[in-house]
Amino acid sequence: MKIAVASGKGGTGKTFVATNLFNVLSMRGDNVTLVDCDAEAPDDLLFFTAERISESEVTHQVPVINKDACTWCSRCSNWCNYNAIFYVPTAKVIEVIENLCHGCGACSFACNSGAITEKPVVLGTVNIYRTGRGYPLVEARMRVNEMSPVRVIKAAIKEAGEDGMVVLDSPPGTSCPFIQTVDRADYVLLVTEPTPFGLSDLRQSVETLKTMNKQCGVIINRADIGDSGVKNYLSEEQIPLLGVINYDPAIARSYSEGRLITDKNDKMAGFFAGLADKIISEHGTGSN
Repeated sequence: MKIAVASGKGGTGKTFVATNLFNVLSMRGDNVTLVDCDAEAPDDLLFFTAERISESEVTHQVPVINKDACTWCSRCSNWCNYNAIFYVPTAKVIEVIENLCHGCGACSFACNSGAITEKPVVLGTVNIYRTGRGYPLVEARMRVNEMSPVRVIKAAIKEAGEDGMVVLDSPPGTSCPFIQTVDRADYVLLVTEPTPFGLSDLRQSVETLKTMNKQCGVIINRADIGDSGVKNYLSEEQIPLLGVINYDPAIARSYSEGRLITDKNDKMAGFFAGLADKIISEHGTGSN
């Protein structure tokens, strides 16, 4: 079973929930993998003592245009939906803007003169680590200056496989990286906060998941610092409230020091274990 831990905005506690959920499952011996899908800023590794056991590059094919063979027909430029081909026929200028290219191959297909070949370009890496208890952490890491992490995220999720429980730490927001992550999930756990911004972004996440026919539940983090707007919204939409985490300086201190609260706090370990059991019993099974 794949559980995506997501949020409509950064800073709600998404990674806090994902890493501690993974930690309690590994503590009790479940077959579990954590995938850091926030390829633009992966940070799950900060909370674990881990050994890297493999690194693989993620590439895509980018066009190379032979100007001597080019007939300057503009078909490649016209077919590119991403404006990745800079074309000025009067000056005999045609260049590929590699950072805008999505590797779709449309330009190669459109070219009737055989002027376009392709070359591999590295988008990022997928790193696999063995954490202290022996369970894998898969990290998607995008190369600096690339435009989209989607292919890197897809490769990382594929690397995690289908066995046991897989916890997907989603990128924040509701754009393409979020879509790529939750699309592979059996259940989506949304982490929010009881503020107007938290509610606004939660609404966007829920509406996006509705279009994808994905089931979701919600955890409210720092639940005692805001208003009742999020709870009212969940009641209106009949979305399960799976738990609340009140503000606790001990939790904030532990997190800022790169330590997992479930290692030392039995109450929080019980909370996350109960959360996992509820999701598994109602929405899927894990291989232990």
